[in-house]
Amino acid sequence: MSDRPQWENDGRDWPNRAASRFVQAGGLRWHVQQAGEGPVLLLVHGTGAATHSWRGLLPLLARRFTVVAPDLPGHGFTTAPAGGRLSLPYMARALAALLAALGQRPELVAGHSAGAAILARMALDGAIAPRALIGLNAALLPFEGLAGQVFSPIARLLSGVPAVPWFFARRAGDRAVVERLLRDTGSALDPEGVELYARLVRRPAHVAAALGMMAHWDLHPLLRDLRRLAPPPVLLVGGADRTVPPADARRLRAMLPALRIVPLPGLGHLAHEEQPARVAAVIEGIAAEAGVLALAPA
Repeated sequence: MSDRPQWENDGRDWPNRAASRFVQAGGLRWHVQQAGEGPVLLLVHGTGAATHSWRGLLPLLARRFTVVAPDLPGHGFTTAPAGGRLSLPYMARALAALLAALGQRPELVAGHSAGAAILARMALDGAIAPRALIGLNAALLPFEGLAGQVFSPIARLLSGVPAVPWFFARRAGDRAVVERLLRDTGSALDPEGVELYARLVRRPAHVAAALGMMAHWDLHPLLRDLRRLAPPPVLLVGGADRTVPPADARRLRAMLPALRIVPLPGLGHLAHEEQPARVAAVIEGIAAEAGVLALAPA
């Protein structure tokens, strides 16, 4: 079995497959989905996910936007860089290279979890200039206390052991393991959603990319710079999120008073997969307020 997800096999019934294409940019072969017409909206998934994460949301947003959604480096069907240092600055530069190759300048951007941090870094570095930046259960704060001292070193250790991704991939052959991991995010997914995550986690290269991000992720420079981010982000916060606690958004607003929080009661970390129509309506509302879309009639 190949250690990488294979388009001919794993992608045979990939969500929104008709919107998929492969693009060379920044030394990588990217899997990108693009659909719809209108202002450009860039969607960036989080650690360990891929474009399947937008399976319900992308078609809804494509009714009013040109939606661009890539698999991040090493994730899904996008190749990984040599050396595998998937740091936040690298991810931001790589995604900027992809947008340049596509000739796209997004007016609206939305990132899930770590994807929101990538978009914030890109905006701060001048790689994008959106009218609004939306964080879906955004992971923008570093781990504090003991977790901050232990988590990254352990992730670096695990990512440096070639056998570790293979071990995790073999464990993920048990669907119950994946179901438990997803439940622990506070979200309830349907069987198709569970199977798509399981399909990826069974591939060691995808697991290695997730570990590589965790190992090299440092949010302290981003946190220092967030005060310069304009416009300030809009955070959609799932009330049942067990991965990024809702309290993190309140801590961020204490530091950034202009930051806006939109509560999503009852939804977990994968809120956009649980209720895509609800999240699409919120995103369209934010786009209208930012002048990206004309206000729709009541």
